[in-house]
Amino acid sequence: MTIQVTHTHGERIAVSSGGVELLSYVYRPDPDPFESRKPYIHPLRTLTGNLVSGYRPNDHRWHKGLQMTASHLSEQNFWGGNSYLGPEVGYQRVDDRVGSMRHDGFSAVESTDERLDIAEDLTWVENGGAEWARERRGVSVHAVDAASGSYAIDWSIDLTNVRDAPLAFGSPTTAGREMAGYTGLQWRGPRDFTGGAVLGPEEGQEGQELMGTQGPWLAFSTSHDDVDAHSTLVFAHAPENLDEERAVHASHWFVRSTPIPTVAFSWAFFEEFELAPGDSFAFRYRVLVADGAWDRERIAARLGELPW
Repeated sequence: MTIQVTHTHGERIAVSSGGVELLSYVYRPDPDPFESRKPYIHPLRTLTGNLVSGYRPNDHRWHKGLQMTASHLSEQNFWGGNSYLGPEVGYQRVDDRVGSMRHDGFSAVESTDERLDIAEDLTWVENGGAEWARERRGVSVHAVDAASGSYAIDWSIDLTNVRDAPLAFGSPTTAGREMAGYTGLQWRGPRDFTGGAVLGPEEGQEGQELMGTQGPWLAFSTSHDDVDAHSTLVFAHAPENLDEERAVHASHWFVRSTPIPTVAFSWAFFEEFELAPGDSFAFRYRVLVADGAWDRERIAARLGELPW
């Protein structure tokens, strides 16, 4: 299948195929700084048009489709919303803790009939206006395939500390809340993904028991409201992400099916890590968006057809 790309300058880049808008990468800043202004992908749809992303749900207004986040970064919150301040205090609204990711420009936006490749420059800005990090982001849409009923989104991050002090990356779990290690690239699903099926690569890896585990991929599928259809999202690590010698820190899955549907590639689930001034780290991720309720065999086969 071919794709069509529409760039509304200053706002968003949309990708369509077969008369369906598959996704929109929105880089125009949102109005509310408490939600941690940053680019995101929403709406996100399957090839047949089923919606597979949520936007500003009433339980967490700062959850927006697929977005890069950092829930705990040197006492700043680049996730958005309330900040977790420790077991004795819990979550509090602290406006001056919420930072933002500023879109500085695109160094490349290249498209063909088969793929879109975006290279974006961003700056991570703490609430007081200090520039803490420079990010080089890549977002690609490719492998749009009617036969399999799926397509792929690749998302990469290369982040450099431009502060004169270390950046400490953590999560609510590193701050004292058990099994709440959310941070990093995060997806929020729409309401009909609540209670959906979660699968890992190995037999028996199912459901929210995958919270805090490690693995090359994790899948989340649901039966939609309104239409007689299923959808599956597969979240996959590039091989180097799980290589102890190459990755800046160990990654673990943050996943909930209830009470809300969400997945994050957490880079600081159980322990903090520091990035020294001038140092960088990089991760690459893939999200496979598919029609149907996919099983392990089908997921593994399709991922194997898509080299990194």
